[in-house]
Amino acid sequence: MLLTTLASLVLIGCGSTTTQAPQPQQATTAPAADVTKSIADIKAVLPKFAIPMREVGDRFDNMYFAAKGGNWALAAYMSKYMNGAMNPASLTKPDEYGAWKSFYTGSVDPLNKAIAAKDFAAFDKSYGEVLNKCNACHSATGYKFIKLVKPTVPTDVHADFTEKSEPGDVPK
Repeated sequence: MLLTTLASLVLIGCGSTTTQAPQPQQATTAPAADVTKSIADIKAVLPKFAIPMREVGDRFDNMYFAAKGGNWALAAYMSKYMNGAMNPASLTKPDEYGAWKSFYTGSVDPLNKAIAAKDFAAFDKSYGEVLNKCNACHSATGYKFIKLVKPTVPTDVHADFTEKSEPGDVPK
């Protein structure tokens, strides 16, 4: 039955003299204004600075408890993703993002070195210095009401900050 149906279709198709190849669809080019509006719409829904900065704060707090507990991989992980959390601001607030990148590179680098050395005393000293720099930046940019202090409890209360690990244990 199947063979008969296929044969019929082939014969019908072969007997037709007006078969046309499918025509390719014409590509449509959106006007530049539509593309510009689409980009603006996408940027409008991306987090600006405050939302990523909240994640930075949470990770910064958790980094402290991870280092204090000897979970050096978690401390390194928190630092890495603290920095990455600010990526949307590279599009939505490029000037502020530039300031963040300078801050991270210049101020957080000593923390990262202390993490790599598994040196909590150096980490704790640098952590306090970073807190002071954060508060100075907040004041200079009109946000002096955002004053950070050394945390007394971690943000992620369900994480095991004492899980022993090495700074290099963080997957690339």
